[in-house]
Amino acid sequence: MSAPAANTGHRIGFVGTRFAGTDGVSLEAAKWAKVLWRHEHISYWFAGKLDTDPSVSTLVPHAYFGHPDIQWINERVYGRTTRDPEVTRRIYAIADHLKRSLYEFVSRFDIEILCIQNASCIPMNVPLGVAIATYCAETGFPTIAHHHDFYWERDRFSVNAIGDILRMAFPCTVPCIQHVTINSEAQRALSHRRGMSSVLVPNVLDFEKPPQAVDDYNSDFRASIGVEPDDILFLQPTRVVPRKGIEHAIALIKSLGNPKCKLVVSHESGDEGHEYLHMLQDMAVSQGVDLRYIPTRVGEERGVNDDGQKVYLLSDAYAHADFITYPSLYEGFGNALIEAFYYRKPVLVNRYSIFVSDIEPKGFDVITMNGYMTRDVVQKVQAVIEDPTYRERMVEHNYELGKRFFSYAVLRRKLRALVTNVTGLEDL
Repeated sequence: MSAPAANTGHRIGFVGTRFAGTDGVSLEAAKWAKVLWRHEHISYWFAGKLDTDPSVSTLVPHAYFGHPDIQWINERVYGRTTRDPEVTRRIYAIADHLKRSLYEFVSRFDIEILCIQNASCIPMNVPLGVAIATYCAETGFPTIAHHHDFYWERDRFSVNAIGDILRMAFPCTVPCIQHVTINSEAQRALSHRRGMSSVLVPNVLDFEKPPQAVDDYNSDFRASIGVEPDDILFLQPTRVVPRKGIEHAIALIKSLGNPKCKLVVSHESGDEGHEYLHMLQDMAVSQGVDLRYIPTRVGEERGVNDDGQKVYLLSDAYAHADFITYPSLYEGFGNALIEAFYYRKPVLVNRYSIFVSDIEPKGFDVITMNGYMTRDVVQKVQAVIEDPTYRERMVEHNYELGKRFFSYAVLRRKLRALVTNVTGLEDL
């Protein structure tokens, strides 16, 4: 296949376990595709779970980490140090099937650049990582590997029976792959552990486009979830998993001692079981905190849920929020924090490591805590709630910094360099 002429679009194949829903990888991949599409590149999709246009997509069920065969493997390779030969056989058998599917995907759509989205760094689907590694080793295909999370960052993968495979495929280090990391700690770790350089591309939002405001559709959001017009709505815009530290948001509301303060959690539980959700609900009851858990009311599209209730966008929830809580213990980047800046909302941040290294030095005006709630933190939140002038100055300052450091314009410049790196042609 001859190389395309400079300044023409490329056919780019996005490869991952899942491109569906509102998880961080799916959202960031969609942003990349949107920016690339604006510059005449065409995006195609390969995954085990998809909500993309079927005419530009290849659905391969074994690429999804939730497939029963993949779950069977995961149950036998983590939390132990040796594996049965049958596990090895299945890993490579499924990897061979997935590799052949990649060959067919590239051929069917005449793909020119592969863009791997998190499938070569976090071993949720071991055979898919092996398939990508062997495909790249066999073809030398121009590939951009976008790494959101590395396995060595997660305790759940620290004891495993696949060290040989992890070193080979997570990530694969063949020369045709241009690695991309989303924070400076990951960039340093990749260099130290694998001797590989990478391009740092932060997660972004479209700061050039005004955020969703209160409109005719979402004007009843508060009433719909049982929150009064004069209540102070604290929004926790994250999934319910332990690393989000939501117990600190409950402690904050308790310490404020204002019955008008309501905590609304927008996303679902279940990725790591429901025990954490139940603990939070019990904690809220015992401390007299009004906690509203509304994942069935916030979705990817406006409409109606299975119970006939009105469904809102996350942007609708942000439009009505008075304050954002983000007390995460660990984050690969921190999308909800950038969203708070974008929607011009004040925010409480637990000083997780990536915030300290990559976001805080930019000069954002946020209320910070260091792993626990203090009287000083509570007083600062109270001051933001009570002083609208101070609050407005804070959120406008953060919006302007967000536009400078985490906008689509930043992503556009980064993608131009990445496409040039793997093709040798000036682009975008």
